[in-house]
Amino acid sequence: MDLHLATYFVAVIDHGGITKAAQALYISQPSLSQAIRTLERKLGVTLFDRTGRRLELTEAGARVEVIARRVLADVERARLRVGAVRELRSGTVDIVTESAFAVAPLVAIVRDFRARFDKVIVRILAADGPAGILASLRSGRAEIGLIDSTADHSTFVFTPLGTQELVLAASPSLSVDADEGVVARESVRSLPLLLDLSDPSTGGLLADIISDGARNVMVDCSHPPTIRELVTRAVGATIAPRESVAEQIPDATTYSLDPPLRRDFGLIMRSGQPSPAAAAFVAVARQTCGAPTRVDDSVFE
Repeated sequence: MDLHLATYFVAVIDHGGITKAAQALYISQPSLSQAIRTLERKLGVTLFDRTGRRLELTEAGARVEVIARRVLADVERARLRVGAVRELRSGTVDIVTESAFAVAPLVAIVRDFRARFDKVIVRILAADGPAGILASLRSGRAEIGLIDSTADHSTFVFTPLGTQELVLAASPSLSVDADEGVVARESVRSLPLLLDLSDPSTGGLLADIISDGARNVMVDCSHPPTIRELVTRAVGATIAPRESVAEQIPDATTYSLDPPLRRDFGLIMRSGQPSPAAAAFVAVARQTCGAPTRVDDSVFE
């Protein structure tokens, strides 16, 4: 539904007719009448009963009124939020995440956010897996969490952002049984792995890659720079998002897994009205990650 047509339609209802609505909207009566006919033609229904002296809503018109008012209310809320966001001249937005997302997609999101709101400080907190992220949000230490979408976030507001492809990264000197850059998951079980097993959800995701008793995990480490250096020095291989490997371990050889291994992620917040900085951060994150747009994202139009 076009916004201006929705506005005209509701104005006719609120003012009890075309003449008064046209005066309130500062447009001509014929123009308003034409606009209502255009809306009826687009929707394929008759909105008003024109047989009496007053325009009366038809049954279809009453249903459209509910939708039109909802659309206009959503736009108004978005407009108010946009105004608050555009006035951001200072402040802080607190983000909490785990090592799995500390590079991709967080770095790109923060880069884009800072490019738009260079007066707002971004504070990034570390957590040990989804449980730590949720605890930080509940305690108020952070306002936004970047999290694996499979984690239990039922009591929070979740915004899906995208999907990571996890790949094997290894030094060129490490022998890997691969076929044209693709390695079977069962073959990875024979490789010395460098992983962060502090997060149970990651452990579950890699269950068919880790051998019984995790005997092929040579280093269990929650510090990404250390894993990066160990991979570079051919101590072992790691499983990481493709984007993170490209940016952080460019000299490593990257192998796709067969079958592919993917992980969905998104942002979570407590219910209620977010701060302007948090609302801006979510909108930027959606655009950076290519998530479907919504009315709120018009802040950057």
